[in-house]
Amino acid sequence: MNRPDAGFDPDPWRAPVIVAQIPDAGLHRELEASVAQRQALADIAGLREILSAHATFDLTPKSGGRIHVTGQIRARIGQTCVVTLEPIENDIDEEIDLMFAPEAEARRLADLIEEGQDSEEPPEVADPPEAIVGGIIDLGRLATDVMFLAIDPYPRKPGAVFETDVTAPDPEDRPFAALKALQERKKDQ
Repeated sequence: MNRPDAGFDPDPWRAPVIVAQIPDAGLHRELEASVAQRQALADIAGLREILSAHATFDLTPKSGGRIHVTGQIRARIGQTCVVTLEPIENDIDEEIDLMFAPEAEARRLADLIEEGQDSEEPPEVADPPEAIVGGIIDLGRLATDVMFLAIDPYPRKPGAVFETDVTAPDPEDRPFAALKALQERKKDQ
């Protein structure tokens, strides 16, 4: 059977890191998306193109099997201005600062935080950690998620302004204007 999504890869930018192989001193990784990866990402995100995508990460082991991931994603994307419909390019520059924990621990902490949100006072609790699934953190997927969240859904060319053709309503062009005219004619008779 030929499926329309056959061959579709939901994660074209992959860079898995095995958590057990991260040294105690930490690990630094730099990623650069290839032309094919950028095209696949642009198709998924509905962008005209992704001209560049670069990410840097520092992974630092913490107690309890947790991993602190910091870094940055920089990308240049091609979009279409929602006002002029002209092609434009936008830059993405996003910081990354996340904690990852083993799957069971991440789930337990998420449940604890959710229980604390039932109270009437707003909780002063940080977000739960991301889950380490199968002992792997996929830095490419993380970079993709951060980049996609940073995309402006309504990009505008600098100086582009949406102007509607606004005309003042004619006071004589109202639903009851004809009745008013009839009343005035009746008064004049």
